[in-house]
Amino acid sequence: MRYYMGSSKQMVSSGLLAGLLLIVIDCVSGVGVNWGTQATHPLPHSTVVRLLKDNGVDKVKLFDADSQTLKALGNSGIQVMAGIPNEMLSTLATSVQAAENWVAKNVSAHLSSNGVDIRYVAVGNEPFLSTYNGTFISTTLPALQNIQAALIKAGLSTRVKVTVPLNADVYQSSSSFPSTGDFRSDIHDRMLEIVKFLSDNGAPFTVNIYPFISLYSDPNFPIDFAFFDDNYSSPITDNGRIYTNVFDANYDTLVSALQNNGYGNMTIIVGEIGWPTDGDINANFKYAQRFNQGFMSRINAGKGTPIRPGPMDAYLFSLIDEDAKSIQPGNFERHWGIFYFDGRPKYQLNRGTSDSNGLVAAKDVHYLAQKWCVMAPSASLDDPQVALSVSYACANADCTSLGYGTSCSNSDAIGNISYAFNSYYQIHNQLDSACRFPNLSTITTKDPSVGDCQFRIMIQTLATSAGVNRLVSIKKPVDLVVFVFTFLFTIL
Repeated sequence: MRYYMGSSKQMVSSGLLAGLLLIVIDCVSGVGVNWGTQATHPLPHSTVVRLLKDNGVDKVKLFDADSQTLKALGNSGIQVMAGIPNEMLSTLATSVQAAENWVAKNVSAHLSSNGVDIRYVAVGNEPFLSTYNGTFISTTLPALQNIQAALIKAGLSTRVKVTVPLNADVYQSSSSFPSTGDFRSDIHDRMLEIVKFLSDNGAPFTVNIYPFISLYSDPNFPIDFAFFDDNYSSPITDNGRIYTNVFDANYDTLVSALQNNGYGNMTIIVGEIGWPTDGDINANFKYAQRFNQGFMSRINAGKGTPIRPGPMDAYLFSLIDEDAKSIQPGNFERHWGIFYFDGRPKYQLNRGTSDSNGLVAAKDVHYLAQKWCVMAPSASLDDPQVALSVSYACANADCTSLGYGTSCSNSDAIGNISYAFNSYYQIHNQLDSACRFPNLSTITTKDPSVGDCQFRIMIQTLATSAGVNRLVSIKKPVDLVVFVFTFLFTIL
């Protein structure tokens, strides 16, 4: 079985757009991390930039070109990859003027006025994902060409390079060996057009590779093959090259696809790679630290892969948890961060530098009051309002830490119901009305957290600091609500 194919994080998505960014942990190693912004209570941009700098970050990959984000990165010494969402590809593909306007507003202006060190423009994000059903196949290359033309006209083409972050299912192998890699048959010709264009303009090929998804989507996947500690007992041998982990096999399948089509020397950037910490039985701190530390150590050592030994440019996914992300691929989608939503490190990573003491937490973070919404002692589990209340709370908050194998899987029914109530209460800025589940809930000043099951207190945002108490909605697919409901009440 070809365990190493199709390991994009979005393989199982039916429309997820990644709102993620990348940070580079260490300049020498070339390792970065995504900084995602799909959160109900995001840290201030200035706080995040300081977090990046305090952790030795010198590169960041964005998935949009938000003006406030770029301004915060100004004169920071951090290299930037700005992004263009897939929804913009059609307009940019059909209008050179639109491309010129985009470059003027989102690249030229920030380079000249704000001192932002923009190095790349990512045109789209995983536009050829098979579950998009070809939506962006006809617009990606023309948009790429028009953005490149706009950069040339602006005199920036030698300083700013274009690229297209692609998911790992754009290539495949006809056998069990990486050396037979080639591009997916249905997009083969279009991929070669894009590769030629990138090559002609000295631009890199960017790919997102997710060994976690290989494990998540295949119950027979050998878990040791996902990590970098050479514990896999049945390595793949391909023309004398030995593969002991899925990342190397996947990456070299891409290298072979490029080589087999005449582009063997093309620069490759790993745009996203990482491991989540919650939302699935295999998403936990232990595995995340094992994977990310193993990957960083290899990159720091300049080990590379069997076909391409040596330095590699890559970005960890991701910087901070995002509680408003789509969870269609899985509940783990909101837990990719190496930092919690408030900028606290989840576990330690050795960055491989002489002055590295592990990850440093965000500074000057301000929280809402020390109070939680929980199930009232007088409430009954038999109350018919319990099911309705939990379903409502989880549909409008974040219950992805509830379920089999998650951080709260050892909690009892009362604990899980309380978790759902508190998530709704915190996300809605601790409004009194957000803890009024009928005859079921009460506010407490005693932290109900138990072990790994942490009841969050949200951070203050510009809105809450200004006294604006607005309701925040993060609509969730019905299947998650049903899942949480089933989980809660099968243990009653």
